This record gives sequence, structure tokens and C-alpha cells, in this order.
Amino acid sequence: MTQTEFDIEPIKTYLLDLQDRICAALEREDGSARFVEESWERNEGGGGRSRVLQGGPVIEKGGVGFSHVMGDTMPASATAHRPELAGCRWQALGVSLVIHPRNPFAPTSHANVRFFVAEKDGMKPVWWFGGGYDLTPFYGFDEDCKHWHQTAKTACEPFGESVYPRFKTWCDDYFYLKHRNEPRGIGGLFYDDLNEWDFDTCFGFMQAVGNSYLEAYLPILQRRKATPYTPAHRDWQEVRRGRYVEFNLVFDRGTLFGLQSGGRTESILMSLPPHVQWVYGHTPEPDSDEERLLTHYLKPQHWAD
Repeated sequence: MTQTEFDIEPIKTYLLDLQDRICAALEREDGSARFVEESWERNEGGGGRSRVLQGGPVIEKGGVGFSHVMGDTMPASATAHRPELAGCRWQALGVSLVIHPRNPFAPTSHANVRFFVAEKDGMKPVWWFGGGYDLTPFYGFDEDCKHWHQTAKTACEPFGESVYPRFKTWCDDYFYLKHRNEPRGIGGLFYDDLNEWDFDTCFGFMQAVGNSYLEAYLPILQRRKATPYTPAHRDWQEVRRGRYVEFNLVFDRGTLFGLQSGGRTESILMSLPPHVQWVYGHTPEPDSDEERLLTHYLKPQHWAD
């Protein structure tokens, strides 16, 4: 296919299956809690199915959502960096997830894969893919960081040697809290506006990223989910979760797009953690594991090398 030719149905089929596979694997890992599904429709067009797991022994809260939405006018968040698309009809579909484990030694993970197309009379359709995944630990472990990034690198390798370094750097730059002058986590992959290859290759890359998420995350969750912890460890986890909330509400493109396009608020905000703290002037003890998270693990590194 050429850049302007596309077929949405195989993408939709893939994404629905990806949501099913991820939810089933996470339920097995948790052991007892189950995802509750809500199907929803959007007045402006389209809908989706939101799945949320809450209160599990391993996963305190997890959300895995599929959406396929459309509209007659592009939202401001989408046209800010693509002004030529103002006034276009649009469709967007994707799977987005955030997993907040109960154990402070198990990191939060986020993943998203999506497809977007804009159309206007007299103009060829413009499509692109986006997504990636990133990891937000509260306590750092070299083994986890290396596994996460090596899995991401392996997923990218069939598409060229430059792909992982480029999208890894983009992730480091994107998931950055400017007002805090700190990264959200240890990164991973992030890409947007991807249409530099033909449609089939771009779609193949979406699948490579989506399919590798469980391979990247489950071994880490399995290693850390039963680690003994204290209330002090839990307090630190909740303070750091506050940074996660700040990023999602202030900077995240997906959150802003969903809210501006009239999306379902409950589904858009299901990524937020259930328990979080904002402690004024909170500073970790010198030479502590908490300080090392900030001074070592939250500095961009070449974990896959």
C-alpha cells in the first residue's frame, strides 16, 4: 500500500485481540481480581470498551482500554502541531493501558498503540501511527531496567538499527516533567506521526510494540510482586505516584486529546492511581534507596547496551 492507502478493519481486529491478550495475562498474574468491562458510545461518534481491575493482591489498579472514536472537526490538541489538518474529519483507534501494582518495589507500567486518520474534501487522507511503552519504578533495579529496554530494542530491530535509539530518546524527552525538572520514569519507547514507511510496515511496527509489552513487563512484575515492604516504602510509592498524576493531567497528549474531543472522562482518567500523596517539600534521606532513584535511575541511560 502507498502512504495514503489504508484499511482500518485489520487494525481494529488486532487491537481488540491485543486488549484481550493483555487482560488475560494480567488476570493470571494477579491471581484473583478480574477486569470489569464497560462498553460505551460517544455522542460525536464511535465508542469503546474500558476494562478496569481494582483491589487485587498484585495489581492495585489497572486499566486497559480500547477506543475507536471519530469526529467532524479535529481537536485543538491535534492541530497544534499539525495546523494543516484544521477542519478535517478524523478517526482514532487504539489500546492504552496503565498498571499500578500494589507492591512499591514493582513498577508502574504504561503502554499505548494507536492509529489516526484525517480526511477533508479535496485532500488525500493523512494517516499515522503512534504509541510506545514506558516504565515508572519507585525503587530501582538494574536487572529490571536492562530487561525492559532490551525487550524494546529487540522489538525495534527488524525495522532498522536507528529505530530503537531514536524512539528511546523521544521517550526520554516526552515523559519529562518540566516543572519538576525530572523524568517520569526510566523510559522505553515513544513515537508519534509515524508514516515514514508504507502502511504495512507501520502497522507491523505497531504490532511489534504491542506484542512485546507483556514480554517486557511480566518478568519484572513476577520478580517484585512479593517483595516485603514497610509503610515507609508505601509512602514513597504514593508520593512518586503524584508525579505520575501531574504528567498525565498537565502534559500527556492522549489525555488532552481525549478530553478536548469529548471523550468519556471516566475512561480517559482510569489511568490514575487509587492512592497518592502530595507532601510539601518532600525530600528523601541522603544515600537512601529513594534518593538513588532520583539521582541514578531517573537519569537517561543506555540500559540496552
